[in-house]
Amino acid sequence: MIYTLTLNPAIDRELSVPYIAFDEVLRTRAIREDYGGKGFNVSRILAGWDTESIALGFVGGYTGQKIQTGLNALGIHTDFVKISGETRTNISIVSNTQREHIKVNEPGPTIRPDEIYALQEKIRALAAGDDWWVLSGSLPPGVPDTIYADIIRILKTSRAHIILDASGAALKLGCAAGPFLAKPNAAEAGELTGIHHVQLQSADVMAAIHQMGVENVLITLGKDGALFSDGAHLWFIETPSVEEKNPIGAGDSSVAALVWGLNRGQPWSEALRWSIACGAVAAGLSGTAAPTKAQVEALMAQVHITPIGN
Repeated sequence: MIYTLTLNPAIDRELSVPYIAFDEVLRTRAIREDYGGKGFNVSRILAGWDTESIALGFVGGYTGQKIQTGLNALGIHTDFVKISGETRTNISIVSNTQREHIKVNEPGPTIRPDEIYALQEKIRALAAGDDWWVLSGSLPPGVPDTIYADIIRILKTSRAHIILDASGAALKLGCAAGPFLAKPNAAEAGELTGIHHVQLQSADVMAAIHQMGVENVLITLGKDGALFSDGAHLWFIETPSVEEKNPIGAGDSSVAALVWGLNRGQPWSEALRWSIACGAVAAGLSGTAAPTKAQVEALMAQVHITPIGN
């Protein structure tokens, strides 16, 4: 089974207006709502690729119920911890005629200690060998930076495989707990290790992350490709060239294809090609459209993996 964890989900509400102006009433021409969360993005792609996953996390109030109902309608199984607070709603205002937007994110509800404990106990009960867990995204108020590290330690007792996609202190502490794979982007890898110009100093960056306890590292570099290390070898992965439309969520798409491939028993070389091709397709799609398997497969031949040192 594949599990995805989203600790600070949201309804992402986008309002489309003719133009953006201040101190006047704007009238929307279209409204779009999506179920926001990095783990949800992974589960959504897996569902489109006929692969079952279970989405976990915190949800509360009317918004939380709306997310659960919406994900279930997409064919995504959920097993949420219900909280006393109201799940957040993020607002975007986009212009039809200008290359401008306004985005306002709520911090999210404050999570109580008993709600954190309930989630950890749920994970402890679900944990089983050979399952895959994707832990990703930001933390809501009340959740300590140690949360991913604590969950990783719980899961490792069952020999589950853990992919960590986070940032800041939560990423650093999570890496120290020894996940199967960490997937920072270039900025996150630089912040994590204190080594900048990640692509130029990739061997040093990878060595520093492995020394924290991570088995495998995938650093996504956007249109510049990706770097992968298993601790003994280092590879550069060239990404296909696409017309970029919306790179937001491309990293989640890469994670989805990677866990899909590894769960099917694919070797690293094959799973990585699916992963990077999927991220490229996602960057070339408008809005929050999810890459299809056929779209990704069409770009696979353009993904080249080159060893760059030991």
